[in-house]
Amino acid sequence: MLNRVLDYARAHRDEYLKDLLEYLAIPSVSAQPDRARDVKMAALWLSGHLHEAGLRAEVMPTAGHPVVYAEWSGPDHHRPTVLIYGHYDVQPAEPFELWHSEPFRPVVRDGYLYARGASDNKGQHLAHVKAVVSYLRAEGTLPVNVKFLIEGEEEIGSPNLSAFIAAHRDLLACDCVMISDGALFNLTQPVLTYGLRGLVGFEVQVRCLDRDVHSGHYGGNVQNPAFALAQILASLKDAQGRVTVPGFYDDVRVLSAEERAALARIPYSDADVMRETGASMAFGEPEFTVNERKGVRPTLEVNGMWSGYTGPGSKTIIPATAHAKITCRLVPNQDPAKVIRLVQDAMRAAAPAGAEVTFNDARGTPASLVSLDAPQIQAAARAAAATYGNPPFYELEGGSIPVVHDFQSLLGKPIALLGFGLPDDNIHSPDERFAVVCYEKGIEASIRFIAEL
Repeated sequence: MLNRVLDYARAHRDEYLKDLLEYLAIPSVSAQPDRARDVKMAALWLSGHLHEAGLRAEVMPTAGHPVVYAEWSGPDHHRPTVLIYGHYDVQPAEPFELWHSEPFRPVVRDGYLYARGASDNKGQHLAHVKAVVSYLRAEGTLPVNVKFLIEGEEEIGSPNLSAFIAAHRDLLACDCVMISDGALFNLTQPVLTYGLRGLVGFEVQVRCLDRDVHSGHYGGNVQNPAFALAQILASLKDAQGRVTVPGFYDDVRVLSAEERAALARIPYSDADVMRETGASMAFGEPEFTVNERKGVRPTLEVNGMWSGYTGPGSKTIIPATAHAKITCRLVPNQDPAKVIRLVQDAMRAAAPAGAEVTFNDARGTPASLVSLDAPQIQAAARAAAATYGNPPFYELEGGSIPVVHDFQSLLGKPIALLGFGLPDDNIHSPDERFAVVCYEKGIEASIRFIAEL
């Protein structure tokens, strides 16, 4: 059976690529209200595609963007059930001028598919869909029961998914969860992730005046909120990148010697960081390696800041307000609410005289650790090894997938985290891409996982 399914997938690779191109052309940007119709269109496209493949599929409402749910069940009630998660929403594509092709007119160049959402996450979860399609068309059946939960709000923090999962536990009942929303180490080296950092975020506003004022009339006599905000932000880290917020590291889990040794075996260095990002140097806590800083140390970052006039030419004002977006990546044992309180308290304490500091849009999810001992995770490891030719690395991932914590707390089942992308896929950046071979190998890995399960 396995070889027939693999042969079918290989014979239909052009059809599968065409479907992905069509899917990527839908600008399903969840963060932008004027794209709400496009987000709904992507959900309908995917639901229709799953229905056409032979699954029971529907678009289900949430308080925000809808989720796509689909399932296929065989006659044997004792067979295992896998729940496959992904997200059909994508990051904003701006600034458009930095793309070499239009982000929602997908093109294939030099073996890569360029489009917003190609790797994060449409290409990766569609690989699982095509694995199921290949089974059903080649054999008319599957050796396991399959459920899909594909959401439309991951890129805005999945604000409504936890409530959806809690309300539909029976519908989502399964033996394991498969998530492909990450990267291989390279084309021949798979990675199984056993930890994800959590995430908290908020916006800060510094106000010093009730309106913008003339910088000649009032300069030197009033506080400038842009300088005040810069002073506050600069106080949050020392020169070596350590967060200086009191209590920030108090609950951070200490790495075991075994974990440090396992991470040291992954051939990733300062040079890789520089090559992938264009940075002139790797930077961070000097007592930790880049692999350790990537997955097991918390962070505090400024994601954006703005104040005053930023258009062409000059406008000689002192602005009334300054703003920034702040996020922290959390590691196990850190409480999101506590971290938000600690950071905001430190920012208030660092505010100079004459600056009023306020916060809004605070949100957070904790970090996650998953067990590698479950037989379903070992099935994923065997499938990865057979597909890519090497056993997987096991690593702690620096990114966050909010739903992992929800699945752990609400479903309590093993979670396999096996990414199909590459580290240089430019996710969240201009020229996002997904190697065509990664799409094809992802389909193969999913087929093999279903067989192993």
